[in-house]
Amino acid sequence: MGDVLEQKPEAAGTRLTGMIGFTVIWIGQMFSLLGTSMTAFAITIWAWEVTQEVTVLTLIGVFSFAPTILMSPIAGALVDRYNRKKIMMTADFAAGLPTIAILLLYVTGNLQVWHLFIAGAIAGTFQAFHFPAYSAAVTMMVKKEQYGRASGMLSIAQFASTIFAPIVAALLLTMIGLEAILIIDIVSFTTAVLMLLLIHIPQPPISEAGRKGMGSIWRQSIYGFRYIYERPSLLGLQLVFFCINLFGSFGNTVVTPMILARTENNSIILGSVMSAGSVGGLVGAGVLALWGGPKRKVHGILIGMVLVSLFGGLLIGLGRAPYVWALGLFLSIFFIPIVNGSNQAIWQAKVAPDVQGRVFATRLLIAQTSVPIAMLLAGPFADRVFEPGMMAGGNLEPLFGGLVGSGPGAGMALMLLIAGVLGILVGLGAYAFRAVRNAEDILIDHDAEPSTENENQPITK
Repeated sequence: MGDVLEQKPEAAGTRLTGMIGFTVIWIGQMFSLLGTSMTAFAITIWAWEVTQEVTVLTLIGVFSFAPTILMSPIAGALVDRYNRKKIMMTADFAAGLPTIAILLLYVTGNLQVWHLFIAGAIAGTFQAFHFPAYSAAVTMMVKKEQYGRASGMLSIAQFASTIFAPIVAALLLTMIGLEAILIIDIVSFTTAVLMLLLIHIPQPPISEAGRKGMGSIWRQSIYGFRYIYERPSLLGLQLVFFCINLFGSFGNTVVTPMILARTENNSIILGSVMSAGSVGGLVGAGVLALWGGPKRKVHGILIGMVLVSLFGGLLIGLGRAPYVWALGLFLSIFFIPIVNGSNQAIWQAKVAPDVQGRVFATRLLIAQTSVPIAMLLAGPFADRVFEPGMMAGGNLEPLFGGLVGSGPGAGMALMLLIAGVLGILVGLGAYAFRAVRNAEDILIDHDAEPSTENENQPITK
């Protein structure tokens, strides 16, 4: 095609950039994540009370998550072609519109479970643009040695916003209702969009990798696959994440209904346990922000996966009291920022900034395609196999009753136990592959490869 797209640099003017600009984005995202977490918690409680089915909760997750995965290649290509700040603003605003629709349906008494499927699919479609745009923007705003700390700050925003979200949402549900939580969410994502107006995100120069990836939108959409496939270490890392996400999501999907089933739908206990997990994530993110992560990032990924699976699968699955669940979530989520931050630092250092939108979107697709698969499996397995099997007199209860007990929630606890064991095997088994354990040595940093153009150079499609 002969048409030309120019990546005109956004005029910085008086807008903020660098670490100060990144901090402004960070604050806006913290507000947005607070509202999103409260809404997700409240919607889960509402759907559980209406249906009492794990499958319904998993379908809400699948409809929200699957479009993000499916849209990732196209989203990544568009992120690299156009202004990343504007894409972030558009995506954040559009992803928040379904919350307004849910609010209107609820206050008029017309909200049904299937509405949540549609709303989740719409929000998930636009969220596909957020991760590649956000990750690529961070690369252009902070120095390479600050990547680990920036990831830690992003995790702080994520977990700080969710510490109080479950308990506050649970209290608001009992005192005021779902509509108050939805209104808070609308205000929070609007704040995040407005904060983006204050900052400047530089456009990246064109690298040799970027030149190779030029072409039509469809050719650019598949470029991320080719880029990763040609680098076995990057592919190996993402296949490890594919496996850990498969087993982890199989267990994580049933944590909320397990707690509700074992506490007679006590939303206060659920909120307290979830908040404990968020505190663990915040502490882990704070450690990462101050520390920057291990020198060998691969160790942060693989050993972190083992510890997340140990505490988030085995300990929670074996536990039969709220304080054990809270401890398990605290310890497991403590290590998640270190796992993700270590992985993010490798990709930001090794992948040229002008192709990070496409490559990071494909990276998301490879690593998280297993999540909706696990969700779809977890619901039916919980409702039809593990829960009936772990009731008194069930076919699984004689074998595993001594480990996880019996009755409501015991089957889901057994699912967590199985997921934890498999996750530990993934983290340890990945060390057997040289392409993974030596990824940082095998891959070359992107700034070791000189750019061939400047940011004003037009890109031919």
